Order: sequence, then structure tokens, then C-alpha cells
Amino acid sequence: MTGSVLLRGRSIALRGQGVAVATAANLLNRAGVTLELEPGSRRPVPVIMLSDPALALLRDVFSKPDLFAGKARIERRVVRWGAGEAVAMPHGAVVVSEDDLTDALAAAPQASLANAGNTKAFATIHGMSPFPVSNMQRFGERLSSTALVRLSAKADPATCWVESVDDGWLFLIPDSVGGAWLLSVGGAPEELAAQAPMIAPLIDTMEPASGAFDTSPRMLEQLAGEGWLALGTAALAFDPICGDGTAQATREAILASAVITALGRGEDQAALITHYHSMLLAAMRRHLQLSLPFYGGAGSSPWWREQYAASRAGYDWCTARLATMPEPRFALHGFDLVRRELAA
Repeated sequence: MTGSVLLRGRSIALRGQGVAVATAANLLNRAGVTLELEPGSRRPVPVIMLSDPALALLRDVFSKPDLFAGKARIERRVVRWGAGEAVAMPHGAVVVSEDDLTDALAAAPQASLANAGNTKAFATIHGMSPFPVSNMQRFGERLSSTALVRLSAKADPATCWVESVDDGWLFLIPDSVGGAWLLSVGGAPEELAAQAPMIAPLIDTMEPASGAFDTSPRMLEQLAGEGWLALGTAALAFDPICGDGTAQATREAILASAVITALGRGEDQAALITHYHSMLLAAMRRHLQLSLPFYGGAGSSPWWREQYAASRAGYDWCTARLATMPEPRFALHGFDLVRRELAA
């Protein structure tokens, strides 16, 4: 990625924090772009399971080949879904806290928006609200909470477990020191664990659950406009049932930084806005398509039927929106966005 003529002497305002914002800051720093940061605040998640593909992507973007090399690993996933028996399969991931991730991906200091003077930013990347548009599409209502648990002696610390129950589903992630985090989607952890014949015997003790938070897939109806882009989980969020949110946030930031530098080269703004929005809309559509079999095959309770219907409606909404958009005019080559006719 190289510096852009129209960005010389100008800055990019970058609002928010988290993986997407840190990745965009890193890539724009690398391109020689001046940033004005507004970090904001957010409620951190207690634990993140970084898949090997997500970890490889972060290592590449941040040029840190040993990132989290010493962290505890998950080597196996056991899933009990619907009426089927539990199935074990290989799984590669590391377990980190959000604080660990934030510290590892910290960008070089930049100017604060509060002290940026009167120079108008070339563009703004929004990783937190308020956004230039307010309409948010939500594809379901899936309140979740987490509880810290102590694992039983029979629980393998290199395994994670996923189980559906009548009123939702559970995800149990060991933390490498004899404990684990239990994510419950659809109900309180203690209530859903009581319905879980696979996960319940793996838990010795459970601490009080955290407050509820939203894990429904959702996105702003518009993710880009004249002079701005939106990214991160505040703008577009995947359901943890099927999707690696960290990898998605990283890919959004790669695309956003590439759009900014393409704008700086003088590429057509309207075409880039359309490209950015349509690529993220297509990503949400793929996510919902992958999620549908899980919601369709887990059970017939009202909760599962409602969530399946919401996911299906979301998939149809994304499909209808994409049908009105032109074919992509750009393609990513590394961290640069180029016109397709020049990419061959």
C-alpha cells in the first residue's frame, strides 16, 4: 500500500476501538496516512477464541508472526446439536482476553480528534456510534450472557463444547487455568445449563452471570457514504453460532483502508462507496446462509422457530438488496484496491 496524492497534508478521522479500528489504524499508518483518533469506550468481552485462520490474518496484517504463540490452544471441538449425538472434530484456536488483544494490536500514537485543530478530515471511519445513518437491520433477537465456571476433572482444557437445548444454545470455552467461560444464547447460563446433558457434567461451579448483551446478527442499512465508512461490530455484527467475528472485523478494516487509499488516488467515490457497502452486505448474506441450517436443525421450540424465521428474512433482505447493485468494479490485491480491468 502506498501513500495517496490527495491525502497529502490531510488526515483521516478514526472513531472507536476494537479489532477493526486497530487494523485500519495499522494499515493506514503503514500507508503514511495521518490519523485523528477518537477512542471512545466499549464493554469488553471476557474471552475471545481466535481461530487459526483469524490468527494468521492478524499476524500478516500486523507483521507479528509470533502473535499469541504462547497462549493456550483449543485443539478439538465437540458439538451436540438438535437430536443428534455429540460429534468431536479437530479445531485450531487460541484463547485470549480482549485486553490481551487490544494491547497486542495497539497502534502508534496519533493526534486526538479533540486536539486536531480546524483542519477538516479527508474522510471519517466510524467504528462506534453515532453513525451518519441510524437505521439498523436486526436479524433476530438473541440476548446472551457469560458466566465464569470451574471445570470438572473430566473436562479436557484443550477442547471447547457447543450444545443446543430447547431454549437456546451454549458455548463452553476453557481458559487454560482450570476455568472456562460459558456463553449462553437465548437464556440465563444456569437455566440453559440445566437443559444441557453434555455440558452440565463438565461444570463444577458457576459464578453469577454477566448482564445480557446482544448477539443477534445485525448491520447498518448503509455502511458507507460521501466522506465516511462504518466498520466493526457496532456497525455490522455476526452471530457467534456461525462466524469468526475477529476475522470479519479484520477483513472489514482491510477493505476500509484500501477504499481510503483508493479515494486518495482519485478513484471514483460513488463507485467505491457502492463497492464497500455491497461487499459487506454480501458477507452478511453468506453468514446468514451458513447459519440457517443450524437454526433449522436445532429444535422445534418457539425460540428456534422464531430465530430461524428471522435469519431467513435477513437472508432474503440481503439478497434483494444485492440484486439492485452492480457487479464489483474493484478487487483487493494484498492490501490495495484496484479496478478489475487492471487486476488481470
